[in-house]
This record gives sequence, structure tokens and C-alpha cells, in this order.
Amino acid sequence: MTVVTPALRIRLKTLLEVIYPELDSEPLVEQTIAAFWSDDNRPTPHPREPGISLWSEQDALVICYGDSVNNGEGEEAPLETLRGFLFEHVTETLSSVHILPFFPYTSDDGFAVSDYYSVDPRLGDWTHISAIASRFKLMADLVLNHCSSGGVWFDAYREGKAPYDEYFFESEENADLRAVVRPRTNPLLRPVPTTHGLKHVWCTFGHDQVDLNFKNPSVLLEFLRIMRRYLDAGISILRLDAVAFLWKVPGTPCIHLPQTHAIIKLLRVLCDFNADPVILISETNVPNAENLSYFGNRDEANVIYNFSLPPLITHALLTGNAQALVRWQMAMPPAQLGCAYLNFTASHDGIGVRPAEGLLTEAEIHDMIDAIRGFGGLVSMRDGPDGQPRPYEMNISFFDAMQGTLEGPDAHHLARFLCSQTIVMALEGIPAFYLNALLGTANDLEGYERTQHNRSINRYRWPRARLEDVLADPDSVHHQVFTEVARRIRIRGRQKAFHPNATQFTLQLGEQLFAFWRQSMERDQSIFALHNVSAEPLTLPTVNINLIGGESWVDLFTDEPVDATYGEITFAPYQCRWITNRR
Repeated sequence: MTVVTPALRIRLKTLLEVIYPELDSEPLVEQTIAAFWSDDNRPTPHPREPGISLWSEQDALVICYGDSVNNGEGEEAPLETLRGFLFEHVTETLSSVHILPFFPYTSDDGFAVSDYYSVDPRLGDWTHISAIASRFKLMADLVLNHCSSGGVWFDAYREGKAPYDEYFFESEENADLRAVVRPRTNPLLRPVPTTHGLKHVWCTFGHDQVDLNFKNPSVLLEFLRIMRRYLDAGISILRLDAVAFLWKVPGTPCIHLPQTHAIIKLLRVLCDFNADPVILISETNVPNAENLSYFGNRDEANVIYNFSLPPLITHALLTGNAQALVRWQMAMPPAQLGCAYLNFTASHDGIGVRPAEGLLTEAEIHDMIDAIRGFGGLVSMRDGPDGQPRPYEMNISFFDAMQGTLEGPDAHHLARFLCSQTIVMALEGIPAFYLNALLGTANDLEGYERTQHNRSINRYRWPRARLEDVLADPDSVHHQVFTEVARRIRIRGRQKAFHPNATQFTLQLGEQLFAFWRQSMERDQSIFALHNVSAEPLTLPTVNINLIGGESWVDLFTDEPVDATYGEITFAPYQCRWITNRR
């Protein structure tokens, strides 16, 4: 019998009454506890209090697919190949790995899950997942808004079999759904013949990704059992995929609804009472103010994706002007105690446009999109409130997005890309690097031609033998990118002032410099992180950044000493300087 403290029961009861006010909360509390814990996995007597101990300056994350590195058909399991690559090349650099959905699926490269309890046999099995988790903090996707229309749950739904006959969100065909916020252009409702007649199921993202009905508590309990399966395999970070769309009320925008936030709070309570630490990360690709709401009052996600960062860094480096990035950063609140930002530029999807709304003008977004198209990129659309298509994300490998400026390609491709990744490392928060960006991978045009899906352009799978060859070749761009980015990540990991929650203050040093000051929580180290986002060489008098006299200041990248009183700091195009008083 699982022993549960009154504090846990009270917290669960309070939240379940918000989510399901029409139901008796007492049995729901017991069902929730039984779904998440067993006699082998008991809750702690007291919840884990919010604090800064879940991460440190040494934390950095790599994002990849289970077969991002592989040995080809008929060879070892791709997850084993990936493990070998990670163990050999990144254990001294990166602390955490996000393996994108590794479950059986029918579309969207894993995000149309057909079986949540299994590892895709084409990739490997749970032993391979646990092997990677033995060396790294492992993040996995909890794809809880929708599942595959080709999975066993939806097959049972169409056949009217309990409990799956109430697992999916239905709507009347003629319901007024004009207020619903859409991330895609496909029709929201999909007609489906069932043994109970024709039904219209909700499909936020695509007709192979059918939305689940969390108004049915059985669906919530199912996902608690799924969470436990992941935790038992050694997974310690859960990414809540597309969580903003979880709860639906026709006639409303059906995004960010109070019940959605209450469900995240419930998951957080369970994780805070879990014996081993669990980090929840919300994936909410929305405008900045909406994204920030998923911290809650330190009681929702531990970490949120900094979704406005990729388009703003892209804009700064394509224009040579950091002012939009500076204005946004000055207005960003420090993450609350026990919370952190996840900073990134590249992901398996694309560079989101929605998170730039209100931060860049429509003309600035249009110019940026034109430049990305000029570098071989694509643009995915969504339905706007007026029913007209609007840009949703730019699809391109981030390395190729840095080919040039609004004027076109130039000779600063590598330096510009390194500048983008260095900014990600220095900002308050935890840095994350998509493997294809870490490797300097170009647009996968063959992948796009094969699938006709825009996002395939940034989802190249590397044959391991070829990858080892290019990484061993000092003349290859892949070697140059990987080696230098890894060097800078390791430098970052030795600086207390780069703790994800260390103090940050944004500096205004002109249009071409994105600059900020970080200070360790012990106040014994300061770092002035200075990044030239332009193709112009610059000179900055040291008096402009108020270096404390009597201290010895040095550039962490070059070991050059810096004269605090009468010196100057020079910048080549796109050069970054981390000036510190303590190595």
C-alpha cells in the first residue's frame, strides 16, 4: 500500500476540483496516486521545494532523433549507434540529451504516436534508452495533446470499445470554431465513421494527429501511467509537447485555458513529490507574454523554451542590428526561483515566427523571411484570426540561415553562426543545441524532396562512418563548427557567473553589440558577454562597460588581458568576447 502524506492529498484534491468540478474528487485523488505510484515507487513525505539545485552552469543539452546518427539498415540499433556517438564525442561537453519521440508512430517524425508504452523497434528498445540515461540527464517527449489516428487507441475508438470510445475530443460539425487559435491551415475537424455513427474529431495539428479528450479523467490517468513508465526507464526531464492546446471549449481560443494550467500544476505536484528529481519543460511556441505564463507561480513548468530568442537572434545577425534583441531582453523578467529558461536557436522544427509577434514589425519579419528563402529555406503557414494564411515558422537548417545578411550570402558564414550559438550559451538559462546545428549541417534538400514536408529540410540523418570522417578532417566545416562550439560550451561550464539563474543585466552599447553582464550568485565573478552581430569591425573603450579597477580582467576565449581603465576591446566581424575578472 502506497503511503501518502496529507500534504500531497490536499494539493491533488485542490487541483482535481479545478479540472473536474463536476466529479467527486476523493476517488480521483486515489486513482491519481495509484496511476503514478506503486509500492515500488513511493512519494516522498515532503515536496521538493523550488530551488536552484536542479541545474548548474555545467548543464547544456543536445537535441536529436533516435536515428540522427546511424549505421544504416541491418546494422546495430540506431539508439545504440547514437549512444556510441554521444559517449565518444559529447560526454565532456554536454550534460543532457533530448531524444525526440522514439515511440512507434505514423507521421510527423514521431509526433503522431501510435504506442506510448513501446520504443519504436526500428530504433531499439527500452534498454537502449536506459543506457543513454545512465550517462546523461535524458529528456523525452510527453506527446499529450494528440496521438496517431493509426494507433490502437483510435482504432478502438472507431469500434466503440471502452474506455477508448471517450478518449478523443469530438465537436459538432456546425459548431462555431472561429475563435480557435490555429497553428496549421488544415481543417480543424476530421469526419470519422464509427460504430456509433459519423463523428467529427478535433485535429489541432493534422488529421493523423487526433486530439485527446482530457475532459475525461481516464485520459489524464493514462498519461500518469505513461509518465511513470518513462521515469522507470531513467528519463528525468519531461517535455510537455503542444501543451498549450490541451483543453478545449468551443467558442473560446482553446489555448492557454485555466484547466490546461491546472493539469500542468498537477503534473508538477506529482514530480515534486517523486523520489528522484524530475524537470518539466513546457513546449509552447506562442508570443512571449503567453509563453511566460507557463512558469505559473513557480508551480507549473520548471523550465520554458525561450521561443522568442531564435527569430530575434536570426533578425539581429541578418541585419547587423541588435536593437530588437536588446529591447526584448531588457523587458524579460529573471526566471523565478526554481525556474529557468531553455535557450536555443535551432530545433527539429523551424525558426518560429509567432514568438516574434509584437517584437518585430511585419516589415521586419517579411524581410527576414525573404532572406531565409534566399538561403534555400521554406516557410510554413497557419490560419490567422481572419482565416487568411500567415507565416508560422521558417524551415531551414540554422547553419544555412547564417549564410549571409539581408543583402545575401557573404564571407562570414562560420563566424556569424558561431556568434549565434555563443549568445545562446551566455544568456540566463540553460543552453540547448540541435545536433544538426552542432554539426554545421546544411539544408537537407533531398529529404524535403522525398517527403514534401517543409520540416524535413532540417532533419538530416547522419551515417556514422561519414560523420566520423568529416569530424576527423580539420578542413571540413563540420569539424570546425563542432570543435569550436564544443570548446565554448566547455569554457562556459567552468564559469559560476553562467549559472542558469545567475544575475543578468542588459547593456546598451550601440546597434551592433548585443551585450549583457552576468554575476555569480556568490558575487565573486563577473562576466561581460559582448557579441558583435555585424559584419563590421568594432572598437569599444573599456570605460563604457565600467570594469572594476584593481581587478585583473581577461577574455575567456583568447586569454588576452583587458586594461580596465584605459584599454580598448576590438571586435572582428561577428566576434564574441567574454570579459571576466575570474577564470
